[in-house]
Amino acid sequence: MDPAVYAFAPSEMGNRSPRKLHRIRELRKQQGVSLRTASRKLGMPASQVREEEKPDTDLLVSQLSQWADILDVPIADLLEEPQNNLSSPIRERAKLVRIMKTVKAISERTQEANIGILAEVLVDQLVDLMPELAEINAWNNVGQRRSLNDLGQIAERRISCDSIISAMRD
Repeated sequence: MDPAVYAFAPSEMGNRSPRKLHRIRELRKQQGVSLRTASRKLGMPASQVREEEKPDTDLLVSQLSQWADILDVPIADLLEEPQNNLSSPIRERAKLVRIMKTVKAISERTQEANIGILAEVLVDQLVDLMPELAEINAWNNVGQRRSLNDLGQIAERRISCDSIISAMRD
């Protein structure tokens, strides 16, 4: 087995089972980033994203950097820790992101002025705690939200029959 493909812990050298190198899939799911969104942001097919997400896939630092950018986490948080737990800062950040998504959803969907005001106050308080939360959007109702520009690009994009058949095979 090529050592460039797999990394082995010293205790695993005898049985040659690959060890976990990162926790990209775990963080992607915790951050609420869909496989489709990751694929789009990384500019690669979903099948390649799935392959890179496998915990035993040995990635280049540049690949880890791309993942860190789309998940908005430090590269260190992508790396596997011996105790298999998320670091406290990333765990707290993930909780705050989920809370912000919920508050923004309430703010967007409420019909009552008082509830809207309370939601806006919560948004302000959360942004005070963590300024980068200002960029977080509400939970999606159904599917992926797209801007009018995205929809226009989709309408202009031509898809060959071969690419559809290939995607169905993956």
